[in-house]
Amino acid sequence: MTDYLQLGSKKIEIQWHQGAQKEFPVLIFLHEGLGCTRMWKDFPKKLSRMTGCSTLVFSRFGYGKSDLSPLPWKINFMHEQALKILPEIIKKTQIKQYILIGHSDGGSIGAIFAGSPNIKERDGLKGLITEAAHVFCEQVTVDCIQQAKMNYEHHNLRQGLEKYHGDNTENAFRGWNDVWLNPQFIHWNIEKYLNKIRVPMIAIQGKDDQYGTKKQIESIRNHVNDIETHLLDNCRHSPHNDQPKIVLNLMSQFIHKIITES
Repeated sequence: MTDYLQLGSKKIEIQWHQGAQKEFPVLIFLHEGLGCTRMWKDFPKKLSRMTGCSTLVFSRFGYGKSDLSPLPWKINFMHEQALKILPEIIKKTQIKQYILIGHSDGGSIGAIFAGSPNIKERDGLKGLITEAAHVFCEQVTVDCIQQAKMNYEHHNLRQGLEKYHGDNTENAFRGWNDVWLNPQFIHWNIEKYLNKIRVPMIAIQGKDDQYGTKKQIESIRNHVNDIETHLLDNCRHSPHNDQPKIVLNLMSQFIHKIITES
C-alpha cells in the first residue's frame, strides 16, 4: 500500500510489504536515477515472499509522488541522499536492522552510506546489494545520458516517465540529467567509500549495461573485502527487469545467508 512519510516539512512516498518474519532485517530499496516506488513493480513483494523479510520502498524527493526537490540539484546530490536523507528515513521509520538494495544511482547511494562510518544509523546495516551501481563517472555513461536528454526532449521518454512521476516528471528528469551532464561531474568518484564497507555485499551488473562498463563492478570487487559479484548475460542496465528470476535467486540466497549467520 502506498503511504507517505513526513520528513520535516516535506513528505516522501513510501510502500511497505509486510514479511512473514518480523524479526528479520527490513529490505530497503533505493531506486535508479529516473526511478520511483512504483517502477520497482512487484519485485520487492516477490523478494519479501522468498525471504520472509519486510520491505520498504520509497521515492526520493522529486520523484514519483514525493514532494519536489528544487532545481538545480547539486553535484553531490547522491552524497546528500546517503548521508542525510537515508539516515532520517531509517530513524523516522524506527527500523533497527536492514539490508540496502540499490539500483544504479540507488546503488551508489547505498555504497556511500555503507562506507561512511560516522553515520549512527549504519549500526543496523546487515548487508548491501547493488545493481548496476556507478562508483565513478565514465564517458559511456555521459554519452548515454546525453541520448536520454534527446529522447526526453524530442521523442517519447517524457510520456513514459509521466506515467510514474506525474507532476514530478520535469523535476526528476532535469535534476538527474543536468547533474550527470555537468562538465565537472566527469570527476565524480566514490571508490574511497568502498574499502570502508564492513558488511557483506553482492554487486550485480549486466554484461550489456548501456550506462556503464564492467570496470564498475571490477572496481567494487577490488575495493570491498566481503564481496560477491555477478556479471549477467543478456542483461542491460536493469538486472531485476532483464533477468528477474536470476536476480531474485541471487538476492534471496545472499539474504538467507546473512540471516543464518546473524
